Amino acid sequence: MGSLNPDILIWARTTAGLSLDEGAHAIGLKDAYGSTGAERLDALERGKDEPSRPLLLKMAKAYRRPLLAFYLPRPPKTGDRGQDFRTVPGAPSPLFDPDLDAMLRDIKARQSIVKSLQEDLEAEPVSFIGSVGMGTPVTQLAELVAKTIDFTLKDFREQKTGELAFSYLRSKIEDAGVFVLLLGNLGSHHTNISPETFRGFAIADPIAPFVIVNDQDAKPAWAFTALHELIHLWLGTSGVSGANTTANIERYCNDVAAEILLPAADVARLPKLSGSFAEAITEISTFAQARNVSRAMASYRAFRTGVISEQMWMGLSEYFRQEWIAGKAKQTERQKQSEGGPSYYVVRRHRLGPALLGLVSTSLRDGNITYTKAGQVLGVKARNVDPLLRGAVGVP
Repeated sequence: MGSLNPDILIWARTTAGLSLDEGAHAIGLKDAYGSTGAERLDALERGKDEPSRPLLLKMAKAYRRPLLAFYLPRPPKTGDRGQDFRTVPGAPSPLFDPDLDAMLRDIKARQSIVKSLQEDLEAEPVSFIGSVGMGTPVTQLAELVAKTIDFTLKDFREQKTGELAFSYLRSKIEDAGVFVLLLGNLGSHHTNISPETFRGFAIADPIAPFVIVNDQDAKPAWAFTALHELIHLWLGTSGVSGANTTANIERYCNDVAAEILLPAADVARLPKLSGSFAEAITEISTFAQARNVSRAMASYRAFRTGVISEQMWMGLSEYFRQEWIAGKAKQTERQKQSEGGPSYYVVRRHRLGPALLGLVSTSLRDGNITYTKAGQVLGVKARNVDPLLRGAVGVP
């Protein structure tokens, strides 16, 4: 394939978030010939030496890049994946994660194919993408969103579990023309991305709008995240959201999503929680469970409406977070010890959602997509496309 451009090696390592020392360790480049591993890698990146094919394969794996990327004539331009809403404007993100970066690249590639399929089907643009600004009052936009997607709190709260409540909300969002996916890793639990790093992602494209929810987060939190990202679509802003931020746009999206799931009038029914911390935990937990929302979201709403102080909210948030982390660790241990649970295809279908599965199935039937491309969109190998689609709800 010819000689490598050393700049490609630098680009691949730095976009993976690795220093020279970290990069050398990741690809197994040890001290030798009187040079450290980092020095040997630096020599490769300055063109003094050329990596062997086995070493390139290690780089491709460690840097999460396809092998062919190393033979490009020059480093590619950074793709537009939207804003990083996890930090204040102009500040560098302290939450860079190479797995997240790789996942966002993958999502954009999938969305690009989906957009082409939608254009082949002459799909109508989703009219509400970018239709409002942050000057729209929170309650007004909350009412507009609920009406547009035909969402009712009564139906949401009548669902038996938080996960079923999310499924109800997801069906409403997808019926409005938005693809909603549950993604929190690169296809393996070894690459799980913490919700502290990434909670949601929105692609505000009128033809193929995407909402991504990190399924590594607590299930009761999925609905709030989906609505938060949906508000980003209404604002016409693409980007990645995290668990905590002081950015005005994130606070606005939080407030609208919270108004939809927990209207201010509903939160006002909570007693003034100025007493003990234990009492606040009990009251918030009972309140949240009855309404199919997360305790973290209920405590945030209580703070924003003046029911609890900021100090109480921060304490509750940390308590609920630590309790969830401990609970998830126990759940992971139980899963390791048990062979039961839903099948691979059931889990994969749930993550992808009916809208995406239905589009791929229709496109295959009409000859608008190959099995290779279908596998790329669905995140599976081409041979697994048919078993995945077979039996999926709403797939012809």
